Amino acid sequence: MRETPEELIELQALLDVSLSRATSHLRSIINSERSLTAEQLTQVLTGMCTLALATVTAKGEPRISGVDGHFLHGRWHFGTARGAAKARHLAVRSAVSAAHMRGEDLGVFTHGTVEILNPQDGEPAEDWPDLLAYFKGFYGEDSFDWDNDIVYYRLHPHWMTVYAPDIAKLTAASQP
Repeated sequence: MRETPEELIELQALLDVSLSRATSHLRSIINSERSLTAEQLTQVLTGMCTLALATVTAKGEPRISGVDGHFLHGRWHFGTARGAAKARHLAVRSAVSAAHMRGEDLGVFTHGTVEILNPQDGEPAEDWPDLLAYFKGFYGEDSFDWDNDIVYYRLHPHWMTVYAPDIAKLTAASQP
């Protein structure tokens, strides 16, 4: 868990307000008995978590693909090749939806906008050196030309819900 107490408070507020704005149908499925707190969520979302990421084409058509998601500081972070279609979409339309699912045990659903962390011709995000060190530690120092091959994003969520029908089973599975 890399979140500060402030980040956990912010994440919990997001989870609470998102669920309160959900439809009655969704709230009948996802409720306090079948969800996770911010702290529980950060304990479960460790390492690489495969995300189904939805972007939008210039014609307004949805596109979905997979990315390696890393949940750090209460936000999803992910990368792709600079020449990938999703990178072209995100360069002009920052809205995304992301889902991380583990069978029927966990579903994390997020809508928001992305920030480019390491733009090719611009200043990187302030925390990019720390994030880059994390990614190099995870994937290996020599896995990519980190400056030219890969573009990384941070998803700033405006809506996020978590479905976890058996919290004890899920949290037990994430314990060392």
